[in-house]
Amino acid sequence: MNPDKLTTEPEESSLEVGELYLRYKAYAFSIAYRMLGSVVEAEDVVQDCFAGLQSKSDEVIRNPKSYIAKLVVNRCLNLLNSARNQREHYVGEWLPEPIGEAVDLPEQTYEQKEMISYAYMVLLERLTPVERAVFVLREAFQYEYREIADWLGKTESNCRQIFSRARRNLPDQLPDKDQTILDYATKEKLLARFTTAFLAYDVKAMLDLLSEQPVFTADGGGRVHTVMRTMKVHKGVLALLTSQRVFTRLREREWVPTIINGELQVTLMNNGEVSEVICLQSDLSGQRIEAVYLVVNPDKLTAITTGNRY
Repeated sequence: MNPDKLTTEPEESSLEVGELYLRYKAYAFSIAYRMLGSVVEAEDVVQDCFAGLQSKSDEVIRNPKSYIAKLVVNRCLNLLNSARNQREHYVGEWLPEPIGEAVDLPEQTYEQKEMISYAYMVLLERLTPVERAVFVLREAFQYEYREIADWLGKTESNCRQIFSRARRNLPDQLPDKDQTILDYATKEKLLARFTTAFLAYDVKAMLDLLSEQPVFTADGGGRVHTVMRTMKVHKGVLALLTSQRVFTRLREREWVPTIINGELQVTLMNNGEVSEVICLQSDLSGQRIEAVYLVVNPDKLTAITTGNRY
């Protein structure tokens, strides 16, 4: 079944491309961002999709929302497949681009905030492009397998298998769709404890904060010097975060609690400009840190502004 052949409200099918853009650009972006993990690339995909709709302006698209979703997903797949070689040659670790709440996203994006949290976006990087498409469309946007299969040119049973495989490739701590992320007060306390321990080189306090198997990942993209490989050993992560020789410049910044990917995180400011972002992933209690993600690549900080402060 083609999504553009589905019945819908008559007035929606007669909307001009400009009206469709105003109505669905945020929805299209929310799909593209989950697929790509890049704000700039997601915005480009959305612009390309609506530009392509201009050539179909004389046709009746009976379900614009589904049709636009199909266009976005397939453009994202093409981009991901072509970008695989680029990411293989990326300098250091590749992390998703953090996004500030001021970026235009629809309300439904935040009905399931865990589906766009930074930890969730990092986990999606483990999937192949097709696995990511099926998983995102099914898990985050609740599309039926028959629609997903039609969009991707696969069978419904094949899409079910792809979804199951994607689930297996993700860890058990993947946020459940019925589970909300930490409330601001709990996360604020955790951030305050981490900030205090980090700035004071406090080994004992940091030891109390870290889980049994913490992970540290930094993304400089070759633009800024930083740790090049993910650290997964408890002793190593602890030493890294309390060393008086590493990350000295971070301790000279202004630390600002910021809403990032729908969750309270921290932005580091240098002379009024965003210089780094730190995203913490905690356990369910909000008392222990399971992962620390440090984004220092300036190309990935453009969607964070001081206007997103908590």
